[in-house]
Amino acid sequence: MFIKKNLKYEKISLPDKISLSDKEMVTSIDKFKEYMLKRHTVRDFSDREVDFDIIKKAIQIAGSAPSGANHQPWHFTAISNPDVKKQIRRAAEIEEEKFYSGGASDEWIKALEPIGTNANKPHLEIAPWLIIIFAERFGIFDDGTKYKNYYVPESVGIATGFLITALHKVGLSVLTHTPNPMSFLNTLCERPKSNKPLMILAIGHASDKATVPKVAKIKKSIDQILTVIG
Repeated sequence: MFIKKNLKYEKISLPDKISLSDKEMVTSIDKFKEYMLKRHTVRDFSDREVDFDIIKKAIQIAGSAPSGANHQPWHFTAISNPDVKKQIRRAAEIEEEKFYSGGASDEWIKALEPIGTNANKPHLEIAPWLIIIFAERFGIFDDGTKYKNYYVPESVGIATGFLITALHKVGLSVLTHTPNPMSFLNTLCERPKSNKPLMILAIGHASDKATVPKVAKIKKSIDQILTVIG
């Protein structure tokens, strides 16, 4: 919560400066790239439990992400309650049934064929944790008045990247799920209308029998995703 009367610019020395040699930088980025390329989206989770402290610390990392005007326009709801997960699955599958039975264009359905998805979402119950990511359209000052948040989708997207990376760092698998519409999540998670649900993350350990779509291993080359203007 921001204190309205304290909104002024002050500067402090950079608290945490990381300085690596050129060689150390290359080694560090190579190791990080190697590890990140091991990240895969799975839909097959084991029922192995995940300690809440891991989830909490990963969300703290997400909360350190940069944001427009430093307003930090996000909220994360972590859910392990089986009954609530069941309700979320039921509500999500209702929307997914609409999507796959005519709500989506033929082109969109065709694009999803190599991924092998359908309206059945058992992972929403099997994964030990669900994190619902909300974007906050506005915040509240200490005196109760509203203030506008800026660059909300961009800010929440960066924070979500931080979160997925943090969870991958400890060996957990993450599936992003975006049923549409998602307004039912506001009710289930008791979030105000100012909060817009953006996605559900299903989080846990991959099952021993987990599979991934073959097409998911096909990534664009560096030449396709990079333009250098020297």
